[in-house]
Amino acid sequence: MNSKNNTHKPLSHKELCDPVNLSALARKIKQWGLELGFQAIGITDTDLTIAEQRFNQWLERQMHGDMEYMSRHGSKRTRPAELETGTLSIISVRMDYFPEDPESALDLLQKSSKGYIARYSLGRDYHKVVRKRLQTLATKLEQEIGSFGYRVFTDSAPVLEKPLAEKAGIGWIGKHSNVLQEKTGSWFFLGEIFTNLPLPIDTPAINHCGSCTKCITACPTQAIVEPYVVDSRLCISYLTIESHQSIPENLRPLMGNRIYGCDDCQLFCPWNRFSQQTVEIDYFARGDLASPQLLDLFLWSEPEFLKQTEGTAIRRIGHEAWLRNIAVALGNYLRAEKNEQQKALIIKALNSRLQYPSELVQEHVTWALEQINEVQD
Repeated sequence: MNSKNNTHKPLSHKELCDPVNLSALARKIKQWGLELGFQAIGITDTDLTIAEQRFNQWLERQMHGDMEYMSRHGSKRTRPAELETGTLSIISVRMDYFPEDPESALDLLQKSSKGYIARYSLGRDYHKVVRKRLQTLATKLEQEIGSFGYRVFTDSAPVLEKPLAEKAGIGWIGKHSNVLQEKTGSWFFLGEIFTNLPLPIDTPAINHCGSCTKCITACPTQAIVEPYVVDSRLCISYLTIESHQSIPENLRPLMGNRIYGCDDCQLFCPWNRFSQQTVEIDYFARGDLASPQLLDLFLWSEPEFLKQTEGTAIRRIGHEAWLRNIAVALGNYLRAEKNEQQKALIIKALNSRLQYPSELVQEHVTWALEQINEVQD
């Protein structure tokens, strides 16, 4: 854990163990967090026994696909004190990111000529934004109490962020496996500060999904195989971001125009009717990424791809996977398009990548061209 010195007189061990001082400190942490732009801050302990059982069962069912890093760290992911020795409490934070009116995103899914990019990735890479704010919060705490042990995380290490957020009262884990909050929905990022401070913990969130199954019904590939269980191998987010393999042919027509991630389970969740647009400028959509033309994106050279996606989370998938994903979307566009002139433009673009020096890209381009012969239902 990080431990830095400063001129502020540190609290004595006795003072740090005083419940009154710790409760006052927890209130300050939450106030500082709100001032830094987090929408909610909660505190929990390190006990993830129930989440550990569910996570291990998920791994045993091979639902993590090729994400071998999910099982790489053994019990460190489910036992915070093993990941960071000395961890006693965890500060969990929420930062809203939704950049637009949900209706705009829903409309985009119906436009086969355009590419749909998961809304979280339209702006600056959230890892950088959230981590920097968490570090500022930790530094502020250090200035208040003196040196202490801590480490900040945001989807950057083997951490079970969602169960921690649920225990910290940030929100409950919905049937789509995302964290939900009844007054704001699910369009937010999570982050944590592991600390060696025995801070008072908050009341866990209560599940309010009830009998609703709209997220399960909405999933294009039926990746939510049962309530609260997502099979990554069927999930469009996994297929377009995490996987660098060939996308199964039976799933390609179901992907529509989704070229980077998928938001359907959130877009159709009733709780998200309460969501509000983010006030974080960093999360506003960059360039034309919010509603881009597939043909334009497909013609980007690798240098153009790197330039256009600089500073975003999109960049990490690389140009090859980018072309693979768009080829699938163009195949679906070709199958749906009625205008012969527009079909000719799609075919021309696909043919321009037919000899691309990647078997992965070639395979998906070939499949896309074959869709001209498919009869639309």
